[in-house]
Amino acid sequence: MRTTVGIIGAGPAGLLLARLLHNAGIDAVVLESRDRSYVERRQRAGILEQGTADVLRAAGAGERMDREGLRHDGIELRFDRSRHRVDFPSLIGGRSVMVYAQTEVCKDLIALQLREGGPLLFEAEALAVEDAGTDAPRIRFRHEGREDVLECAYVVGCDGFWGVARKAIPAGLSQVFERTYPFGWLGILADVPPSHDELVYARHDRGFALLSMRSPAVSRLYLQVPDGTDAGEWGDEKIWDELERRFETADDWRLERGPITQKSVTPMRSYVHEPMRHGRLFLAGDAAHIVPPTGAKGLNLAVGDVVTFARALIHRQETGSAELLDAYSATCLRRVWQAERFSYDMTTLLHRAPGATPFEDRLQLARLERIASSRAAETDLAEAYTGFPFG
Repeated sequence: MRTTVGIIGAGPAGLLLARLLHNAGIDAVVLESRDRSYVERRQRAGILEQGTADVLRAAGAGERMDREGLRHDGIELRFDRSRHRVDFPSLIGGRSVMVYAQTEVCKDLIALQLREGGPLLFEAEALAVEDAGTDAPRIRFRHEGREDVLECAYVVGCDGFWGVARKAIPAGLSQVFERTYPFGWLGILADVPPSHDELVYARHDRGFALLSMRSPAVSRLYLQVPDGTDAGEWGDEKIWDELERRFETADDWRLERGPITQKSVTPMRSYVHEPMRHGRLFLAGDAAHIVPPTGAKGLNLAVGDVVTFARALIHRQETGSAELLDAYSATCLRRVWQAERFSYDMTTLLHRAPGATPFEDRLQLARLERIASSRAAETDLAEAYTGFPFG
């Protein structure tokens, strides 16, 4: 097989890249190791930045998002039993975010790709990226029980942290920056309408909690738990009781309970691999960087990466200049590090570290009070939360 761009991974980044390239008349093949059903139901992110939503619309993939997604114009911070709303439009010129699950983004993009785009091969396991440093990279993969080779002009690895793409960058060229956190998130899906119409980020002496949603009828909630926690150790009533404690307020707000349909524990880490490019191989999304989910940046960073690559390749096709392709890694990393900074700030602002001292607790409260009392501090948070510019 031969194509211009070989894309490893049919998550939202790989699928969106295929769509952007298709719209520009550039052929691509997408290889996905899992089956279609798995891709369309794996639970991940649910918050789309303003820029991500705009890119999906421009790509022709925003119709159902605009019909079924939930536009959010702010978030609520809770601490010391008080509530403070950060109003995005009043602070940053009308920008907002969209609550629309990654599963739904993938469904929309898969339907478009199968109807209009190039080949999308499910259960096609990428085994290796070969000759990445040359002008003719290849993806060796297994599909329908036999090995094959996809010859490419460019390879984009959207295959996540455990994928093969990053392994093709020589160790001597790689730098890794990472931090692991001594806690994780116990996440649940529950068949109950959300107890608040916007996301609630709660800092409590017992640990962090997040109230989110997937639809007007389905709630998504999280609890900070010790690293290594087994979700099976938490019964349903214990989870709801703990959520009630951490969301407590001085007014009459109440948390609605309902049947829990899914439980899982997400570890927390920050990770960046530099560079994000080697020869004709380009890394995107979790293949190059991971952020703790507190800042809602993971999917949005991946979108920024593939938008940057698509723009650079289109520029190359139209002008013959490789300037933007050569700048890909540096361009993406500027945005990546700002997102890493914001996600780290939000994580350390809201989570109680094991063994935290009273001094550290007071500093957290002082930081939250600063946001609640300073328009400048609020604006900084709102700008970062709704998204840094692409490119």
